[in-house]
Amino acid sequence: MTQSLRQPSRVQITDLRKDYGTKVALSGVSLVVEPGTFTVLLGPSGSGKTTLLRCLAGIEQPTSGTITIADKVVAGPAGNVGPERRNLSMVFQDYALWPHLTVRRNIAFPLKSSTLSKVERASRVGDMLERVGIAHLADRYPNELSGGEQQRVALARALCAHVGLVLFDEPLSNLDADRRDQLRIEIATLTRDAGVTAVYITHDQSEAFALADRVGVLRNGELVQYTRPEKIYRHPKSAFVARFTGVAGEFPVTRVREVGEKRVEVQLPFAPHMFIEATKSENSPYDKDPHLFVRAAGVTLHAATSPEGASGVIRDVAYNGRGYEHVVEVGAKESLTKVYSADRFERGDCVKVLFDPVSCFVMNAQEEEV
Repeated sequence: MTQSLRQPSRVQITDLRKDYGTKVALSGVSLVVEPGTFTVLLGPSGSGKTTLLRCLAGIEQPTSGTITIADKVVAGPAGNVGPERRNLSMVFQDYALWPHLTVRRNIAFPLKSSTLSKVERASRVGDMLERVGIAHLADRYPNELSGGEQQRVALARALCAHVGLVLFDEPLSNLDADRRDQLRIEIATLTRDAGVTAVYITHDQSEAFALADRVGVLRNGELVQYTRPEKIYRHPKSAFVARFTGVAGEFPVTRVREVGEKRVEVQLPFAPHMFIEATKSENSPYDKDPHLFVRAAGVTLHAATSPEGASGVIRDVAYNGRGYEHVVEVGAKESLTKVYSADRFERGDCVKVLFDPVSCFVMNAQEEEV
């Protein structure tokens, strides 16, 4: 495989703000993306992730703040540098291929203004066609390709440009599940092999965790947590982050008692006669409206005869290829979802539910509300 000679870009965003009239799309966002890393910006619709990516690309101009790419200020008080001068390429959600150009010519398009010779350009395009696995499609047109094939062309075009920064605008959202999983692996592998810096936006937390070196979670235009994916999963900074990155259940806490520097024990309405051990949030207090947030990985099911655990009843079960995911009713109105077990429990079965304190967090449910 041809080794990349490109220099990955360092990205620094400082106190970035973007207003659309009276609507604040971004509010004081600051982050650093180190060269050669893969950063995923995660958030619901309206969180500001698309606006942030478009400001980074130069498609939108920020209201205030600065953006620096590879030690060059591309947006700030002195003005804005155009997208074509930011040393970046972009993979769009809708592929954005030239319909009148073949696959080969679409991939070669970014090289038209390069100083490479015709032979060098042809060699680079041929290498990229092979690496992305679409050499056999080189002479086809976009309307002759499937969605997954079109997205491979878009990825090849972005990497062929030989830039230091590649931006991804929810590139997998239009694909079915099988193609999405396959292309996600290819994006991660090819982007890292190319040695570029990557910034990728999505609303899918499983996609974010699978791809990222670092994840930034946005909400209402603010960056609420930015760290390694495992840190976000194990130590969510707020109830919003915990919910958005996936919980099997959330329950009001009737009593909390501390048992160590990082551990607490809680009582829950559906299990008033037992204490459940959980992790004390290092970022969020639990002094006003404490809730227990439970990751699916933190729940195990046992037979009803088990001497330990809270009582529950299986309400639904689904086979997922590895084993079984269960919905477990643990109170009059409370349930746990996506509880995995290698063994199948049938609907109506009584079970005992055990909680792993590493995957259970106590924090205020409404701490981040305004």
